[in-house]
Amino acid sequence: MSLYLVTIVAQGTVPACLALLTKWLIDGVQHATSGESVPAPVLTPLQAVVCIGVLTAVQAALPPIGEYLKSRLQRGVSLLVQYRLYSAVSRLEGLARFEQPEFLDRLRMAQQAAVTAPEQVVASCFGLLQAGLTVVSFLGVLVAISPLMALVTVLAVLPALFLQLSISRQRSDMMWEMSPRTRRQLFYQRLLFDLDAVKETRLFGTGRFLLERMRDETKEINRAEEQLDRKTVARHVPLSTLSAVVAACGLVWIVMAATRGEFSIGDVSAFIAAVAGVQSALGGAIADATAAYHSLLIFGHYQEVSNGESDLPRPAEPRELPSLRRGIRLEDVWFRYRDDGPWVLRGVTLTIPYGHSLALVGLNGAGKSTLVKLLCRMYDPTKGRITWDGVDIRDVETADLRDRISAVFQDFTCYDLSVSENIAIGDLKFLDDQQEIRAAAEEAGIHAHVAGLPRGYQTMLSRVFYQEDESGEQEHGVTLSGGQWQRIALARALIRSRRDLLILDEPSSGLDAAAEQEVHEQLRKYRANATSVLISHRLGSVRHADTIVVIQHGQVVEEGTHDDLMEQHGEYSRLFSLQASDYVDSTA
Repeated sequence: MSLYLVTIVAQGTVPACLALLTKWLIDGVQHATSGESVPAPVLTPLQAVVCIGVLTAVQAALPPIGEYLKSRLQRGVSLLVQYRLYSAVSRLEGLARFEQPEFLDRLRMAQQAAVTAPEQVVASCFGLLQAGLTVVSFLGVLVAISPLMALVTVLAVLPALFLQLSISRQRSDMMWEMSPRTRRQLFYQRLLFDLDAVKETRLFGTGRFLLERMRDETKEINRAEEQLDRKTVARHVPLSTLSAVVAACGLVWIVMAATRGEFSIGDVSAFIAAVAGVQSALGGAIADATAAYHSLLIFGHYQEVSNGESDLPRPAEPRELPSLRRGIRLEDVWFRYRDDGPWVLRGVTLTIPYGHSLALVGLNGAGKSTLVKLLCRMYDPTKGRITWDGVDIRDVETADLRDRISAVFQDFTCYDLSVSENIAIGDLKFLDDQQEIRAAAEEAGIHAHVAGLPRGYQTMLSRVFYQEDESGEQEHGVTLSGGQWQRIALARALIRSRRDLLILDEPSSGLDAAAEQEVHEQLRKYRANATSVLISHRLGSVRHADTIVVIQHGQVVEEGTHDDLMEQHGEYSRLFSLQASDYVDSTA
């Protein structure tokens, strides 16, 4: 940074020095050749020429050196700023913020600021310094010739500064207003080339529809930008004309004065260079100042995201989470995703005893997956509480709670990583432990398939990234079927084998009948004497659970073993019989 500062100082002062040397050179030549009553210059013409040559060489060398040092500084600042932003986002412990459009708009602006603002602010600040030095040095030359013209030249440029600051504020407000449209524009763009969406857009022929939607959003964004740009042009033209008139009047004045013998030819040359230099440098300073101001306005979104509080309240004095020995209890739990939204859970009370398996059954939208999210404390109950051996889970550190839980979610993630990394991401301390990774894969029933892949557990599971072979050549990754990915996700959960609670949300939804039977047999052995929660619409897979809980419209309506519930002839019996009838030959 210090080296870059030196280059900025040099770049800011060299132009004025060259203007002054040029004046001395012209005055020296005039003094030596014309015999006119011109004061002897500070330097001889030869000395002035040598100094001009040296400074010209320095001036030519400084820009590339300055650009290199500026780029180096910007890279370091950008890395720091982006790291802090994504660290702040990763510290958000819940999911609520990611479901708020306003936060998503602010996050998009913060992402943009993290990429562009550091570079712009660094460039503008040092540009301001360079322009300021140039202005001061040229003003020194100009004041020596005419203090009044120096004052008029500066005052003529000041209105442009206030105009630019006003435009920057309006541009920042416009970007915030257009942020929802920009996010929708990006959404439509993603659908047009996202691999998961392409198959539907091609089959259903929706590409043109999405393209038109994207174009409509882009037109509205362009319209807002066009209005602001027209306003900017309308205000800039008069101010630019004023600066030109001031320079022209100044030139007329000094030329007239020079013809009367009041100034030398060198003075005229220095005046012209100084006025042009001051106006140019002040224009650059105004541009840098407004660019920095605009970037800082956008950077405000970055600050709000980076300094935002956790979306889940943190206990003032966190309690230690005990090892699960009695069980987990939901006590009159009510929940809705928004304050004005419908209730998803309505007074749910149930117990998950230690060492027991509990199955949640219900129609789509009954609240089963929401209950799982509450157990993982992705949200807090709106009313009621959840206890872990009597301790309210809101009174412990969220990270400690989640370290005791393993889960397979219904909407699991397919990472564009190697097989080994895809499994070990469930517990990163096993990232380099191939024995544990293989054991988890074997329990999930995916080891045999992985062993047959080109590079085994080091095979890249991706269609969008290459991986390098041992010779450095790039090779394509491998794709998996939905059922195979389901087993990878299951292995990811099973590698967290030393946890107190295992949650399985539709762990076999992508498997064929034979594979589903195999997986559930493995899971039954795995869940033996372990505390687990299982969600499945295929009721044959939950019949062996110690307790089955039926949820309907966010409420617990039935609870018991499979045999108990079948004898009650209630909702569970109805759903189980309905599914079983599909497997019975109606002609039998």
